[in-house]
Amino acid sequence: MVAAKKTKKTHESINNRLALVMKSGKYTLGYKTVLKSLRNSKGKLIIIANNCPPLRKSEIEYYAMLCKVGVHHYNGSMSLNIFNHFVY
Repeated sequence: MVAAKKTKKTHESINNRLALVMKSGKYTLGYKTVLKSLRNSKGKLIIIANNCPPLRKSEIEYYAMLCKVGVHHYNGSMSLNIFNHFVY
């Protein structure tokens, strides 16, 4: 019971932080723009939704590894399955 409650709090915390970043305007959405940001070393963290295709996910992880940028796998679909990749 405690683990489930903690997991729910963690998801709520991540969702709140994502909302805060979205309000700040310092983010990039979409596969191509995320790759451009990685090539230009402008990203700090990449959040990949769980509905991202495996090939794209592995390509983004590869570029992130080269640029030494963190990657987080988000369990949600980031609203209407539109936003697959998120950099801030």
